[in-house]
Amino acid sequence: MKKCIILANGQPPQKSLFSYLDKVGYSTLICADGGANTAFKYKLLPQVIIGDLDSISKTALDYYKAKSKVIKITRQNDTDVEKCLKYAIKKKFNEVVLVGATGDRLDHSFCNLGIVLKFSDKIKISVIHQKSVLQSYSGNVTLKTIPGEVISLYGISRSTKIYSSGLKYQLKNISLPFGERESTSNIALREEVNLKIKNGKIFVVRDYELMKKNGFI
Repeated sequence: MKKCIILANGQPPQKSLFSYLDKVGYSTLICADGGANTAFKYKLLPQVIIGDLDSISKTALDYYKAKSKVIKITRQNDTDVEKCLKYAIKKKFNEVVLVGATGDRLDHSFCNLGIVLKFSDKIKISVIHQKSVLQSYSGNVTLKTIPGEVISLYGISRSTKIYSSGLKYQLKNISLPFGERESTSNIALREEVNLKIKNGKIFVVRDYELMKKNGFI
């Protein structure tokens, strides 16, 4: 199972996150343009830096030129994060943790969540931001959980139907269309939660520290 980290140019995570992810197999770091500024600050060595290079600092770029593979792509019909995901898929990575994907610009944050939906059929993506882990699911899903864990579910389309077992507030073939209905702060009742998701995808948001402690990520 090939795993990588994509570091975008949003709010940086704690440096300790990178050490943990490396221990659980996410040993390849890919920086999306200005994400390399955070890598430089944290003294991390990205294997690849990808983007149009309009956000990376000259200091970071000069430092990494001889140490990392720098791929300049000037096309504007996809974002730097998308360019990185396409690279990861081409290199046959199976899982990616996306960090720095959210921050002080809602448009960038919203765009990156849309990108998760766009690419989730091709690679497993986990977005980690502060206390939360966001993942996208479709079809039949079994989540390893612990009783009492808080789990939030968000649908996208009215046509997407969700059935759950193992949650306190069961979802019985209902839809959770964005802006109309959601299942925020639902609660796991046992060590597994089963979901059946038809005709689309949903977001599941969980607690990072709990997932880390129990080896769920």
